[in-house]
Amino acid sequence: MSLLDVGCGPGYVSATAAERGAVPIGIDFSGEMIAIARRIFPKIEFRKGDAQQLDFGDGTFDRVVANFALLHLANPERAIAEACRILKPGGWFGFTTWARVEENPFVKLVDDAIQAHADLNVDLPPGPPYYLFESREEFRSALERAGFDGASMKFKVHRIEWQVPTARFIFDAELKAGVRTAGLLARQTPATLSAIQAALEKAVQPYARGDGFAIPKAAYVVAARKARAA
Repeated sequence: MSLLDVGCGPGYVSATAAERGAVPIGIDFSGEMIAIARRIFPKIEFRKGDAQQLDFGDGTFDRVVANFALLHLANPERAIAEACRILKPGGWFGFTTWARVEENPFVKLVDDAIQAHADLNVDLPPGPPYYLFESREEFRSALERAGFDGASMKFKVHRIEWQVPTARFIFDAELKAGVRTAGLLARQTPATLSAIQAALEKAVQPYARGDGFAIPKAAYVVAARKARAA
């Protein structure tokens, strides 16, 4: 089947789809990511593209997937509508997004430290909502607005444990490899950064496991079928 991997990053989802027999195309807004994906998986097609304005005709693909891509967009609902447009009738759209803080201990660790110590009144460009939607029913309603069959929606919470080697690792990861959090941290004073780091190192202690730490994380896995023509 034909599959579009939206926000493909370095191409791992596209590669997994290809291993299962699909014919994937990966797109990403970042030219650097596309270059990495092409280097790692030279037999797969990758293109630079915008999830909110897909350069494909109506009804092109059997499947569309978006792995943690929607929260990086200014208008996630536009991307959902675009996914629906390029799907064949009856085709499926699947995506992942981080679970709410109440279900996601890792996010709570970071959020608590930032809320307690960071200067939040810094100049950051506007971004999308931190959580895509607040409930299962909001996901269903958004998918229906885009043209998906709400009754077909599949929704589950997927939990893992992130194995990290040191108490400081999470702070460094957010500072150097985060997205919006990294932008916020880059605008803090050295004293504030030290306070945030100390708070995070203290907060991870209950998750000590052997020589490192096992931090629980949770994501929503959602899929829905494009409504068939009447």
